[in-house]
Amino acid sequence: MSQEPLSIRHPRDAYWRQVRRLTAVLLASWFLLTFVVIFFARELSGVTLFGWPLPFYMAAQGLTLLYLAIVAIYMIRMRRLDRQLKSDTTNAR
Repeated sequence: MSQEPLSIRHPRDAYWRQVRRLTAVLLASWFLLTFVVIFFARELSGVTLFGWPLPFYMAAQGLTLLYLAIVAIYMIRMRRLDRQLKSDTTNAR
């Protein structure tokens, strides 16, 4: 265990707690999106979107766009967390 001052250790702990939470939420949403569309495809086939059955649309285009949105959310949020950690550790010194 490092002997860093408490003022430096706490921002890092908070940072990693937020990173783990963000990763868990985004992985859970990825799993649920994929699982729901595949598992309930037969039940969802009665729902149409732009004239196509919902499972077909989600498999062809929708999930790809949602996966890109998950990556974009991760990128934007991590950039914000990195800047916050940098300013917190700079101010603590």
